[in-house]
Amino acid sequence: FELIACTCLRNAIVAIVGATAIAIRSSGYRVGNLGNPHFDRLEVLLPRPDFGHARPPRATIHAPMIALLQRVTEARVEVGGTTVGEIGQGLLVLLAVEPADGEVTVERMIDRLLRYRVFEDVAGRMNLSLLETGGALLLVPQFTLAADTSRGLRPSFTSAAPPEHGRAMFDHAVTHARKSLGERLATGRFGERMRVGLVNDGPVTFRLYTAPP
Repeated sequence: FELIACTCLRNAIVAIVGATAIAIRSSGYRVGNLGNPHFDRLEVLLPRPDFGHARPPRATIHAPMIALLQRVTEARVEVGGTTVGEIGQGLLVLLAVEPADGEVTVERMIDRLLRYRVFEDVAGRMNLSLLETGGALLLVPQFTLAADTSRGLRPSFTSAAPPEHGRAMFDHAVTHARKSLGERLATGRFGERMRVGLVNDGPVTFRLYTAPP
């Protein structure tokens, strides 16, 4: 009786697994080793998605505007051996412009970096902004910050703004920053080959983002 019961139980399990195999096959999956009555291994191999020859379309999402902020004791920019911008204690900010960046986004970035608390208070904590310390700002255009480096061994600059738009937005950033800083603002030159020198205080460096409204 026990032998008959075990045989019936094994046959029932084989039937269940066989039905499962048929269901999986009908769903488009490949099944391996389901014919083994000892059930040494059950392996279900899922097929790769078939998108044909073309990749699925990517969603178009505008990345936040980027600025690289460095706390410095001094910094300067030279063009052709001539110093065109120089500051003492304050911030050196490299600013990238992307195609969808507009005046509102630029203003939000400038407002944020002027109020970003990276200077130490009397307790030694980063609790004071550039506006609170009375420091200076050296603003430098840096389109390579907008590069796409997600693949390959060479950066792609298709994500950076065209020169005309980049220049217009950098000029707007300078105008907006000058309203708060006056003579405490110095700049690099858009489209020029620049040599940037600085003494980073800390070092303290932040990659700052501001999303469009």
